[in-house]
Amino acid sequence: MVECILDQSVLLAKNLTMFFLEGGDPVLAKLRILLSTIGALAYAIGVSTACAQGSQARGAPDPVEPDTIVGPDARGLWVGPVGEPDQYFPIVAAENGAVPDGVQALPVDIFTTRDFYRDRALWTDARYFRCNSPGGLEAQWGALQFPTIGDHPPESAAWGYCDRDYPRSEIVSPYPFATAKAHYAALLEEARAKGGPTVYTQATLPNWNGVYERNRAKTASWYYGGILQIPTYLTLLTPEYQTRFVQQMYHYAATNAPQWPGSYCEPEGFMRRFAQYATTSPRVMMTPALVQVLNTGVTNFMTHIHIGREFTEDGSVPHLGAAVARWYGETIGFWDQDALITWTSNIQGWIAHGAHEHSNSLQTIEVYTPRKNEAGELVGLKHEAVLYDPEAFVEPVRIVQYWERTRELNEGEPYTYLECIQTIYPINGRATPVTPGTIFEYEVPDMYGRPWAQVWDKYYEQGMQKPTETDIFNFE
Repeated sequence: MVECILDQSVLLAKNLTMFFLEGGDPVLAKLRILLSTIGALAYAIGVSTACAQGSQARGAPDPVEPDTIVGPDARGLWVGPVGEPDQYFPIVAAENGAVPDGVQALPVDIFTTRDFYRDRALWTDARYFRCNSPGGLEAQWGALQFPTIGDHPPESAAWGYCDRDYPRSEIVSPYPFATAKAHYAALLEEARAKGGPTVYTQATLPNWNGVYERNRAKTASWYYGGILQIPTYLTLLTPEYQTRFVQQMYHYAATNAPQWPGSYCEPEGFMRRFAQYATTSPRVMMTPALVQVLNTGVTNFMTHIHIGREFTEDGSVPHLGAAVARWYGETIGFWDQDALITWTSNIQGWIAHGAHEHSNSLQTIEVYTPRKNEAGELVGLKHEAVLYDPEAFVEPVRIVQYWERTRELNEGEPYTYLECIQTIYPINGRATPVTPGTIFEYEVPDMYGRPWAQVWDKYYEQGMQKPTETDIFNFE
């Protein structure tokens, strides 16, 4: 319990330092940081209570879910198919070049700049992004059906709400571990203290087999990118990955040149498992030795949880097979009574569009626990993941999602195994549909050298100067 309190005290101190040392930020930015500080204090109390109840390594209080998003979003809170039901309304603070009441626009922002790299000192100011959330900015040109970019883009881009944000304290891990290895060891020790890990036979194994639906509400997770300001997101990242994130945002905002890997039938990447509009219907299949989670997006996602196995640690990261990074990593796990606890490592660094890039150092600790109704029947799963990536994150972060069980594995539509046939290619820097029989010049990208950035560098960033400043979000 003491460790949990100390961990949250460090977080509180970081937020207080950030509040008092950022003298140049506007009042709204300071208010957001102050609210995060208050949230950290409240969260510390909550986590300490959870620790007192038994575990210092899992089961902390769920992140707070807000009742709305930052915007702009022409579909409002609607996440369904094409169209917008009558009860849903656009969430836009100001549109078509107008500025929200009470907000003073900056002389230059991400929609009007000639060089976003040289604007690094402005990245702490939400107004530089017109108070867009990452999701709102990505959708400006109509990526999610209805554009908000205005009549003379990109200068006419819409604003989100500057007085809305999400507390950073609800995103960073509430647990006192610096590495996935230490976190997994603590969870394993807790299981052993209770006589575990639990060993099941096929007859005694919990029956989680079934098809599930993840909660895709825009307010359900910070990782969906709709509930937080971009400067808050940047505080989670190291300087290099801050730059990469803003680079991505710029090419959504100003050049309208998104480079979504799935558009080109490239791998979706490990973090796409958590995205709002991907892997929405996980299928869980269980044996005592291996649990499989099967899903689809543009391609197939398969997680194999190897129960009771241990990683080999003779490489740069722990691994099961050869020391070669895998697109979706390798996963070991164990049971602590009815909780399935996993550790994933050996992940290929990549991007999930609209979110941060991750490195080959990414490792996750994930805990799956059953959700039951009053009759004791399984109705879903809680999926808690803590992400450790010292190259990308300044400290570990947490994602909590809920899955609703919808049917048995042998009911409804069978699983469709996807094969992506490429019809879109990056031609002159833009994702361009190509019809059969077309002959065109194509440059094969370096798949392990950030192929999206290769396109941006070549076609849109000539003459820009990548800055070398120190981390403007540094807490030290």
